[in-house]
Amino acid sequence: MTVVVVTDASSRLPAELLDKWAIRVVPLHILLDGEDLRDGVDDIPDDVHKLHATTAAATPAELANAYQQALADSEGDGVVAVHLSSALSGTCGAAERTAADLDPKVRVVDSRSAAMGTGFVALAAARAAAAGADLDAVADAARSAVSRSHSFIVVHRLDNLRRSGRIGGAKAWLGTALALKPLLRIDDGKLVLSQRVRTVTHATAAMIDRVCEVVGDAPAALAVHHVANPDGAEEVAAALSQRLPACEPAIVTPLGPVLALHVGAGAVAVCVELPES
Repeated sequence: MTVVVVTDASSRLPAELLDKWAIRVVPLHILLDGEDLRDGVDDIPDDVHKLHATTAAATPAELANAYQQALADSEGDGVVAVHLSSALSGTCGAAERTAADLDPKVRVVDSRSAAMGTGFVALAAARAAAAGADLDAVADAARSAVSRSHSFIVVHRLDNLRRSGRIGGAKAWLGTALALKPLLRIDDGKLVLSQRVRTVTHATAAMIDRVCEVVGDAPAALAVHHVANPDGAEEVAAALSQRLPACEPAIVTPLGPVLALHVGAGAVAVCVELPES
């Protein structure tokens, strides 16, 4: 057999890629009106980002079950688990504790990212596994992808960010910058302010410019995510396709309910994986 790759629902990998690369997914949780809803398993309202819901990490039991099944299916080759940044969720910490208790052949990689920033890391590991790489090499492939990942997001409203507490170093302006549209980036796993812009249009243009600066002429992998804003996401994907001809068309998907709760309606994000040099 081969090394098996596990990730979590925040990775937003399309079903066809999960199936193609045999990647397993552990759910994250939405707590809404006394119910515990599992992302990717249970029905979650499309407008959950507007509701008074909270998020929770994958449970130790869910992680242990996923890892044990993956270990069995690998027939001893091992498991590489790629999870949402430890600075944004408790899932990676829980995964590391679970793996330590379970088996040394379960290797946990902190993606230091979110959405397809995490998904691209899982894909890099899965491709290495499919090529016959051993456990150490698959884990190394994942870690290499972490270092080549960049993510940006334009947020329309600050309410969700303020409630979530997931943005670092911005408390001073979150309270007073109601008219500003922040361009955020993920920096070493943390969501931080990159630029403050007066309009969504200008913030989106700034994000596209930043992505193009990061990519240059490289054949990078791209993904565009959105929260209840498919037209905005398609416009960004089209602009990137025009300006970055060396890249394949971007994967376009919703950001998903867990991350949507933290950034709110209208948000558009771009995740980039640069090729190996």
